[in-house]
Amino acid sequence: MTDLSTDFTLEKRSTGAAIITWDCPGKSMNVLTRAAFSLFESLLDDCLADEAVQGIVITSGKADFAGGMDLNVLAQVAAEGGDDPAQATFDFIMNGHRILRKIERAGMDPKTLKGGKPIATVLPGTTMGIGYELALATHRIFAAPNPKAKIGLPEIMVGLFPGAGGTTRLVRKMGAMAASPYLLEGKTLSPDKAKNAGLVDEVSEDPLQAACDWVLSAPKIVKPWDERGYKMPGGAPYHPAGFMTYVGASAMVNGKTMGVYPAAKALLSAVYEGALVPFDTALKIEARYFTSILLHPSSSAMIRSLFINKGALEKGAVRPDAPDQTVRKLGVLGAGMMGAGIAYVAAKAGIDVVLLDQQQDAADRGKAYSEGLLDKAISRRRSTPEKKDALLALITATTDYDALKDCDLIVEAVFEDPSIKATVTKAVEAVVGPDTIFATNTSTLPISELAKASTRPDQYIGIHFFSPVDKMMLVEIIKGAETGDRAVAKALDFARQIRKTPIVVNDARFFYANRCIIPYLNEGIRMLAEGVSPALIENAAKLVGMPLGPLQLVDETSIDLGVKIAKATKAAMGDAYPDTAVDEVLFWMESEGRLGRKTKAGFFSYNEAGKRGLFWEGLADKYPLAAEQPALVDVQHRLLFVQALEAVRALEEGVLMDIREGDVGAILGWGFAPWSGGPLSWLDMLGTPYAAERANQLAETYGPRFASPGLLTEMASKSQRFYRRFDPAKAA
Repeated sequence: MTDLSTDFTLEKRSTGAAIITWDCPGKSMNVLTRAAFSLFESLLDDCLADEAVQGIVITSGKADFAGGMDLNVLAQVAAEGGDDPAQATFDFIMNGHRILRKIERAGMDPKTLKGGKPIATVLPGTTMGIGYELALATHRIFAAPNPKAKIGLPEIMVGLFPGAGGTTRLVRKMGAMAASPYLLEGKTLSPDKAKNAGLVDEVSEDPLQAACDWVLSAPKIVKPWDERGYKMPGGAPYHPAGFMTYVGASAMVNGKTMGVYPAAKALLSAVYEGALVPFDTALKIEARYFTSILLHPSSSAMIRSLFINKGALEKGAVRPDAPDQTVRKLGVLGAGMMGAGIAYVAAKAGIDVVLLDQQQDAADRGKAYSEGLLDKAISRRRSTPEKKDALLALITATTDYDALKDCDLIVEAVFEDPSIKATVTKAVEAVVGPDTIFATNTSTLPISELAKASTRPDQYIGIHFFSPVDKMMLVEIIKGAETGDRAVAKALDFARQIRKTPIVVNDARFFYANRCIIPYLNEGIRMLAEGVSPALIENAAKLVGMPLGPLQLVDETSIDLGVKIAKATKAAMGDAYPDTAVDEVLFWMESEGRLGRKTKAGFFSYNEAGKRGLFWEGLADKYPLAAEQPALVDVQHRLLFVQALEAVRALEEGVLMDIREGDVGAILGWGFAPWSGGPLSWLDMLGTPYAAERANQLAETYGPRFASPGLLTEMASKSQRFYRRFDPAKAA
């Protein structure tokens, strides 16, 4: 067990400055726990009571300040509440407010607000969540000029909002309009930009010394909102300027979230209501809204998938027991968009890369892709010419297979053609060492079949990157029938190096991601052919939390790719092929030369610059609208159930080996309604009895693709939940 007595330590200097250092033992980042917060309060009380202490500085013993609150603690508090988890959670949050308010008042006379000891915070590096909320409660924030550091409140990204006073303090410090990017979007800034924005007060080469000097200078420390006559920056809600801010903010929040993310609405309510009352009352309002969000099914699911489970997968939760497989030299075969992107993220991680193509000019263009990304980063002041030169020096563009001989991992990213992949596999194995792992980047071709071209099938694995590689966070790792543990470990360690989130699945047609997203695309096309309004299809998807409607997503990925996949699938499945109705639409679109955004012609119309406009008028001529349109919820259920049921089948068939990967992969891979926590979490929200019943209702009306899988039917009969039956985190 970790010794929490050392999470915070106290040093009292002869100058009168006391330094409280936060340094969680055995952890790379400071994370606040209940016991540690209690220890912090005892050290704070010691300093406030000691007449020799004139000022207090809170800093970190690590390169960064803090990563936030341990969200497992919040779940534990609610569980300990028994029949009243809301009250237990609210009391816990209010106790946190009490401690931070103690920092803010710093021993002042409560009536006159005189006396008190200055308290400053020193941020040596990244400061997130409650770490920054703690800093906001102090009287001055000092930061080191660390360009890699990020400062902010990203809670909204995991379905929460800053609930330890950060919402109330930041709005009262900056005004609702200025604070909105940091609260509603989770925007984080480097120290220099944070100073310019008003998130920190000073950036210093020696922030600890600067903070010590400041606390000993007897500065005025009363917070503006504690003084008489305080006025909200930008205007309070009842002020004309402030009123317009809140009207606009409400419209913007609903426009961006489509009303499916409860945290954003709760945050806005806490800000509005809190601005109408004194500060301490505003903290209670914030705590009430935070409690309601923390216990909301959507927030619980998002926290579980996007924080707890995502973090566990990134730390190797599904990694087999194998020696360290850190990649030292990578070979990338194929310098197209995918290969070029893989080379870039690998070089960015400091890995030597050999980028190989048939023609030198093609290999050079692949390397130039990295150069273009780096030039853009330099223009935005996110990189430097020196860093650009260093990264490009790691990429060798060549046509010579002999350059691959020292590579310990090969990632093949050539055309989706088994014969081409077989040829390059044999060419590579002729030059590389016996321990080199060979990975194929494919989105549809079965790994076990491709591995037949290899003399070392146990060292052959699939790594499915998503495009664009530099932006998409998910990597789908596919085990073939003979893939060994070392190959899986190699792929996982590589994903960790390039800072991607990995999921590991067993080999099957379309693996996991594509077997779920293709039915979504197909369902949208089916509805179009049925006469459902394309506007209803697209907006129904967005209103239920999908980032793109199915028709737009087909345009983005290209219609001819859909045709190619359809032909290959039909050839493989024969009479069992279920998507003839979809093919009629796709093949017709292809015959019309409407291949999607890349040709500026698809389901949508595009201008010369490639900007998407309205639906193509030819759709209405070919597929006239039905006289009676379906209800919005029916369209949404068709679009969500067709994905979620496929996820259940993947779990049932053993393609998914870990339920966490099913939800995390769905959100990061294709954007399955993040508010739901993923398809399996969504079915838990619905309840398996209702989910199975509704699936069978859809099957009766629309076809057997909606029939409840055997696993779901069995679980429904027992009222089981997926995260009770399958969650390895709870089984451990």
